[in-house]
Amino acid sequence: MLSPGATIGILGGGQLGRMLAIEAARLGFRCIGYAPEGDNVAAEVCADFFVNRWDDGPALAAFASQCDAVTLEFENVPLFVLEALPSDRLAPGTKALAVAQDRLAEKRFVEELGGRTAPFASVETRDDLAGAIERVGMPGILKTRRDGYDGKGQWRLSGASDIEGFAWPDRSLIYEGLVAFEAEFSVIAVRGRDGAMAFWESPDNRHESGILARSLLPAPDLVRAQQGAARDLARAVAQRLDYVGVLTLEFFATRDGPVFNEMAPRVHNSGHWTIEGAITSQFANHIRAVAGLPLGDTSTTAREVVMTNLIGAYGDRVFDSLAEPGTHLHLYGKAEAREGRKMGHTTRIVSG
Repeated sequence: MLSPGATIGILGGGQLGRMLAIEAARLGFRCIGYAPEGDNVAAEVCADFFVNRWDDGPALAAFASQCDAVTLEFENVPLFVLEALPSDRLAPGTKALAVAQDRLAEKRFVEELGGRTAPFASVETRDDLAGAIERVGMPGILKTRRDGYDGKGQWRLSGASDIEGFAWPDRSLIYEGLVAFEAEFSVIAVRGRDGAMAFWESPDNRHESGILARSLLPAPDLVRAQQGAARDLARAVAQRLDYVGVLTLEFFATRDGPVFNEMAPRVHNSGHWTIEGAITSQFANHIRAVAGLPLGDTSTTAREVVMTNLIGAYGDRVFDSLAEPGTHLHLYGKAEAREGRKMGHTTRIVSG
């Protein structure tokens, strides 16, 4: 268990790191960050911040020497970085990232635990793609096995013309069949260093152009009916990985039960509603878990919750939302608004 005044290192400099550092400060911890050059908005709320390449060994060693514990705010931190850190201070560990960074490994891992996924096949060459389409069917989604988020690194293939005009990337791919679903939802779990687990209520997630646009509670009846089975899979994943911290699994709700889509070994956009909508937010509980503290109550505090992402240029009129009863505004401090970039979010709480 960390003592008050201990230092927690955060790998990554985005908005998730920013919100983690804010919650850590409330518990009396000091945060320092580490990330390559970029729009590192977490630096604004950290006591110190290292702006260095991931392969800068001396800088990483200097960072680690100041940390009593280390966590991360996104899953694409190179594995060699985690392997250079003391494993007993790292949460989550390298096993979780090794699985989550590779979509093929992730799906195979979940299948081994009894989870159901979309049909998939590994693709390295055009010949592989032809075989994958023959086995899985078309239409489908061709994805890079590594990197890519919010719809990036993904191509929908609906017919021969899509294949003929496809610019082949220099990386390994995975082809996935489409899933007929009624809704999309996430299971947001937290696991402490003692193995204790807690779950937040699953939100109904609405996407636009491959990017999460809104998360709503309560979710439809179908989602709530499948939440238990989805939680069982999340529990099995966390236990197999000896996971510490917040873990998110995304699902399709289908007529035949939940179908696993992907996992994120970190706090998640679909859990932002917990800041105002739960007794203990995902950010506060992640810090508690990393620090070895007891987990907090994850109960929902409102009758309805709507989290809406602010994507791209939002303008000054966003402040008008502050006049709406029960609405909370969170801006991330990013310098440049680009199409498809998450700049902030609002959460509307309906009590009673």
